[in-house]
Amino acid sequence: MKSLAVLCFAAALLVPGLQDPKPPAPSAPPPIANPQIDYPGFLEIANKAENVRAARRLGEPEFAAAMREPGTVLLDARSADKYGLRHIAGAVSLPFTDFTAASLAKAIPSKATRVLIYCNNNFAGDQRAFESKAPAASLNISTYIALATYGYANVWELAPNLDVKASKLEWAGTAVGR
Repeated sequence: MKSLAVLCFAAALLVPGLQDPKPPAPSAPPPIANPQIDYPGFLEIANKAENVRAARRLGEPEFAAAMREPGTVLLDARSADKYGLRHIAGAVSLPFTDFTAASLAKAIPSKATRVLIYCNNNFAGDQRAFESKAPAASLNISTYIALATYGYANVWELAPNLDVKASKLEWAGTAVGR
């Protein structure tokens, strides 16, 4: 009798289906569909834009010269309150959160227009107007990719971090001169 119990136990270990069934592994929840959000599309555009963006980062003298070229739009995508404190003179304010096809078309005459961008992380010396973001969250990166997403192909970016008091750029806003 004892040997029969041992034999049944051994068979249960060796024969599939005789063991205690294991609970099914938890499965990932199905993705929530939303055609208004396209993360793979974002990554595709960001990857395509990477090398072009790297070649279109300008030093301060080149940026200042490009600002003077006819038909160029200098776009400040920071919040309206930061823009009001201090911005490069001549910049158009269009906060990043307000980017839509219509708002961009109103601010930028055509998709071929030369667009210059800058962000908080380009300037030091006025923390209220240019509060730094984490480097990977720099507004220049998001702005460049968003403009590329909307079809703007002639975008150039201020590259260095400049002290607002030493910069040769002309400033406007309520905090200028303080």
